[in-house]
Amino acid sequence: MADVPLPTTAAVPSNWALVRRLFGLAWRYRLHCLQVLTIQIVLLTLGIGGLSFTGVGIDYIRHKLDGTPLSRNVLHLALPEDRPYWEVLATLAGLILVFALCRAFLNYTYAVSVNRLVQQRLVVDLRGEVYDKLQRLSFRFFDANNTSSIITRVTSDVQSVRMFVDQVLIQSVIMAISLSVYLVYMVNLNPGLTIACLATTPLLWVLSAWHTRRTQPEYAHNRTLVERMVQIFVESIQGIAVTKAFGREPENRARFEEANNAVLTQQHIIFWRVSLFSPAVGFLTRINMMVLLGYGGWLVMQGELPLGTGLVVFVGLLEQFSGQVNNVATIVNSVQQSLIGARRVFEILDAPIEVKSAPDAVRRARFEGDVKFEQVSFAYDGAEAVVRDVDLHIRPGECVAILGATGAGKSVLMSLVPRFFDPTAGRVIIDGIDVRRMNLDDLRRNIGLVFQESFLFSNTVAANIAFGHPNATPAQIEKAARIAAAHDFIMALPKGYDTVLGESGNSLSGGQRQRLAIARAVLLEPAILLLDDPTAAIDSETEQEIFEALDRAIAGRTTFIVAHRLSTLRRADFIIVMENGRIVQRGTHAELMREFGPYQHVAALQLVDARELQPARLGEGAG
Repeated sequence: MADVPLPTTAAVPSNWALVRRLFGLAWRYRLHCLQVLTIQIVLLTLGIGGLSFTGVGIDYIRHKLDGTPLSRNVLHLALPEDRPYWEVLATLAGLILVFALCRAFLNYTYAVSVNRLVQQRLVVDLRGEVYDKLQRLSFRFFDANNTSSIITRVTSDVQSVRMFVDQVLIQSVIMAISLSVYLVYMVNLNPGLTIACLATTPLLWVLSAWHTRRTQPEYAHNRTLVERMVQIFVESIQGIAVTKAFGREPENRARFEEANNAVLTQQHIIFWRVSLFSPAVGFLTRINMMVLLGYGGWLVMQGELPLGTGLVVFVGLLEQFSGQVNNVATIVNSVQQSLIGARRVFEILDAPIEVKSAPDAVRRARFEGDVKFEQVSFAYDGAEAVVRDVDLHIRPGECVAILGATGAGKSVLMSLVPRFFDPTAGRVIIDGIDVRRMNLDDLRRNIGLVFQESFLFSNTVAANIAFGHPNATPAQIEKAARIAAAHDFIMALPKGYDTVLGESGNSLSGGQRQRLAIARAVLLEPAILLLDDPTAAIDSETEQEIFEALDRAIAGRTTFIVAHRLSTLRRADFIIVMENGRIVQRGTHAELMREFGPYQHVAALQLVDARELQPARLGEGAG
């Protein structure tokens, strides 16, 4: 098919719009999120409980040592004075141990729950949703986006969305709950000390906002560089034969190394900025601890704050508070990465499905194969028309050959029949019905396609032939293979029809791949057959084998065949010649040979070439 310009870009969603959409995505898994948050709340409670019992124990030891009165603690525990001190301390230590064991078990449960949520549910579901959307998008999308970009979005960018749910959403809620609980507890212990220790917190939010503005463009640029590196890698693997044929391995290595180093340099920039941000956050929290030791120690000396349930518990709470505040650095960085990835994933999910079945689509199990083009024109977005004012009628069972130079609109004209694109003007009609009113699956199941270079999957020969008809019986598969003159070479393979082909069928010759493609097309028993120059890249001997297969495949079917060789053109019932998207000639081979025009010129060139080659072949035979 012809190259397609990039589609017009839609308005770029704001960060807040992306965040709202990500929240909506997480809402699908609200029960799992609630489970994770419940575990964290219990962990928070157990942590505070263990810390409180530690403070009570310290106050009890001090009471036993110097008779300091026991102050009222937050837990409202009344320790027995008539019990041996070791028994009381052992009980408190036992409770702290039980709390620690419970926390260890719940931390394990939390890790398992998060993994089940974000890896086994969210990532798998989202990746499947993206893949499903890719299957329904038109050729225009794939022409406008390279393979490496699509691969990166389905893999690493989906993981970025997972990062938002795991490391941003859940962690932010946990942080908010934890900070609220710690704040209430600290205020209950001493409001003045709490205000003094948390005076630097507003600076943290200012620092986070500044860091966000600085790093977001860097993360976006890094993703572009990674995509470029993947593109170079994919192209080097796909074109390895060309690379080796021209001895370009050193240049390819240098090209990949340059792209790889560009990613590394960009990552260093991001790492440098993150490395500055995290210590800055840590420094602010250490200032809080300095204030606590100075002001809190003075309060203890003045008898206004107990040592254990006051200062020691406050130290533990402030440590936990500072730890949650330090998570801001991680959350901010995760937000940047997840928003960049989410934007790229949503671009696929939001891409318009340009070609789809109408709600009231006409269902037709079998077609007769009567095809009409009525004043059909087609142009890509904002570009000049590549097909112009085509009027054409092909009756059931007829074969029409299409001749034209590169860019004349041949492949585009054929692609309008199965609705790979819809015409921008005019109508394509099959059996009296506009194809836009037909059910898309019914339409395409009645059309067989064979491309110039047919793609085969890494599967068995039988599975490749039955790709469009997975429920086909072995007898049906063999019948299609015989029609395509493929049965004999298939049986010569190590496992016959059960032989697993290599990637893209590269273990087969070009002619063998084409015959399998023909078998795949005719297995559907389509009313319409589209052949896009199937013999262009095949030698003369193989061409004859393909012709034999094509003659059997074409019989009784409405057939469009793009061709340039006279040997192919002669087989058609009539021929159309296209220039600049228009039909400039039409008729049989004999009629067009009598008419001055492009067809006669092409035929004359091929006949001259044939005459020039003939003496050489005779000479070779005589020798």
